[in-house]
Order: sequence, then structure tokens, then C-alpha cells
Amino acid sequence: MPMQPAIALLEFDSIAVGIETGDAMIKRAPLDVIKAGTVHPGKYLVLIGGKVADVEEALEAGRLVGSGHLIDEMLLPDVHDDVVAALIGTREAGPGEALGIIETSTVAAVIEAADAGRKGAAVTLREIRMADGLGGKGYLLFSGPVAEVEAAVEIGSARAPGQIIAGRVIAQIHEEMDENLVEDGRFRKRMRDDA
Repeated sequence: MPMQPAIALLEFDSIAVGIETGDAMIKRAPLDVIKAGTVHPGKYLVLIGGKVADVEEALEAGRLVGSGHLIDEMLLPDVHDDVVAALIGTREAGPGEALGIIETSTVAAVIEAADAGRKGAAVTLREIRMADGLGGKGYLLFSGPVAEVEAAVEIGSARAPGQIIAGRVIAQIHEEMDENLVEDGRFRKRMRDDA
């Protein structure tokens, strides 16, 4: 899914408005990709990618049509390759000295935090989890040397200050806890797997 050099995301509290907005965005500018759909709890996401000027133009149309129902938005004019990979579901194994976690109240904020943290520190972006099964929240996992993970969490958290729920660094995470993170993170699924 080619999304470089730019991606943007609009997050709506109305499904109908989200669909209308996505349509207006794709009509406004030529885009390489548009992905849209519902997430819990009843939100609608529109993710676009393409040339920077086209993405900015489509984003402006989206803001106009979706005003009043926009929860959050983000624009990354030069998105990091690891963020794109994580968005399409790539999960990286992450042994390292430390684990960094950033939890956000919106999907847009977790994507911004992931990009800023990955660009600002020498860490592995292990995973981005978004909205479904999380009550609309998002979280990400970084791993690497303690100082680098601390820097990534600080930089990522600073990128979306009003949407950050928590940012934590765990030095030398226990192997069994790390195994839980490598598997599907949903509790019910973990319980069924162990039964």
C-alpha cells in the first residue's frame, strides 16, 4: 500500500459525515490511496496518501465537509517507512533493553506519536494498535536501548499533547510479559489461547 511521501487521517464521530467527507476528499485531488471505514466506538476514519500537495488539498476539503464532526486529524508530509508498515499490520519482534508504550485517546494521535518517536530516536516500532477493541484509543510499542526508548516516548508524547493518556518506559521487561505483547493483545483471546 504505497502511502509515501505523505499521509493524512481524519477521525469523525459520525459515520455518515465520514463517508461524505471521504468522497469529497477523493474528488478534490488525485490520491495514491484512500482507506476508510468504521472503528469502535462508532467512529469513522479516512486515511489518504499521495503527493504532499495532493494530500494537503484533499485534507482541506475534508476539514471543510466534515467540520463539526471531526474528532482529530493528522498530516505527515514525510511519513517514516516503519509507520506505514505498522499501519498495514506489520508487527516487529522487539527484544531490547527497554519497552516504550504510548497510549492515546485517538487514532490520529497514535500515528503522529509513532512517526515522531521513530524519527527522533534509534528504536524499533514494534506495533501500532488502533481503535477496534480499544474503545477508540490507540497505543504503540517501541523497543531498543533505554535512553533511545525514553527519547522516543518523550518525543512521541510531545507530538500530540492533548491526546496522550500515558507514556511509559519499562526497562528489561520480563520475558513472560513480553510474550503476551507479541501475541494478540486482547485479553479474551489470550484466555482462550491458554485454555
